[in-house]
Amino acid sequence: MIRVCVAGVTGWAARPVAEAVVAADDLRLVSGVARRAAGIPLAQVVRGADGGQVFGSVDEALRATPADVVVDYTSAAAVRVDVEAAVRAGVHVVVGSSGLTAEDFHQLDELARAGNVGVFAAGNFSVMAAVLARAARLAAGQLRHWEVVDYAGATKPDVPSGTARELAESLAEVGPPEPGVALDRLSGPIAARGADIAGTRVHSVRLPGYSVSTEIVFGGAGERLSLRHDAGASAEPYVAGTLLAVRRVGDEPGVRRGLGRLLFDD
Repeated sequence: MIRVCVAGVTGWAARPVAEAVVAADDLRLVSGVARRAAGIPLAQVVRGADGGQVFGSVDEALRATPADVVVDYTSAAAVRVDVEAAVRAGVHVVVGSSGLTAEDFHQLDELARAGNVGVFAAGNFSVMAAVLARAARLAAGQLRHWEVVDYAGATKPDVPSGTARELAESLAEVGPPEPGVALDRLSGPIAARGADIAGTRVHSVRLPGYSVSTEIVFGGAGERLSLRHDAGASAEPYVAGTLLAVRRVGDEPGVRRGLGRLLFDD
């Protein structure tokens, strides 16, 4: 039985994940973390929860109740502190929050390996999003020009989204895209060309009416290929992938990124 603590347990994505943990035969929800709900029983925020409490921090939760895995669906402001607290306590971590940079993951990897702890992170735990990333890597092996467009609601503060950042950093493992006009030859603000994420130009659109969508556009002479994933209003697409990561995060020490690493053989 894998004992699970869910950070951000009252949130849009974390609550259904916590309910799925409760329903699973091989998992047990032992605690939750949510500052505004600290001190109340888990059953008041998670349907079907049997025992357990909500705490104000990951550190407090792990000191009070032993856990094997922390699932973090909090915010860009909190995720780094949460992951470090879990790793230092010798607890594996599944990260669904955005906001961590490549340098953050490098430092967390060193910390996790030193403690023989597994950290599994995905910008998006949707199977469809993982298929998009897989297809994009295949395309990048044959095509030389691409850019990423990241869409989200007007109130999303972190840019780009974790999905877009992870996609760009994954493509960097294939190779950088070939530039069009060099940045130092542009006429106008360089910011208009988007952010440079691991060599890929990423454009973040933040407007009312969007949930989270990620599009990668490949351009060639006389043709264009567009791959896009659109998320709906439900958190259901992220549940199965998150639980798969909970079950597999302890397989290897250190940081692993991208749901595709668990779905595809290579």
